[in-house]
Amino acid sequence: MIARLLARIPWTFLLPVAIVLGLAPFTPEPHLVEKLRMLVAGQLTRAIDIFDLLMHGTPLLLVMGKLLAGRATSAHVKHRP
Repeated sequence: MIARLLARIPWTFLLPVAIVLGLAPFTPEPHLVEKLRMLVAGQLTRAIDIFDLLMHGTPLLLVMGKLLAGRATSAHVKHRP
């Protein structure tokens, strides 16, 4: 079911969104990098920081999910008798 939902999102939309949101703001440091550092350091405690991590990271998670779902689907099709 999730694979079908991910398949409906076109790559031409998902990739630019993932790149722009993953790297925004471009200076001085992308929010995603900053929030991941805070997460690793145990400093990700404010709601706005958690929201920023989710907002900037979700498109990248969707890209990874779409890649894995497509890979699983193609492997399933290849092994059909």
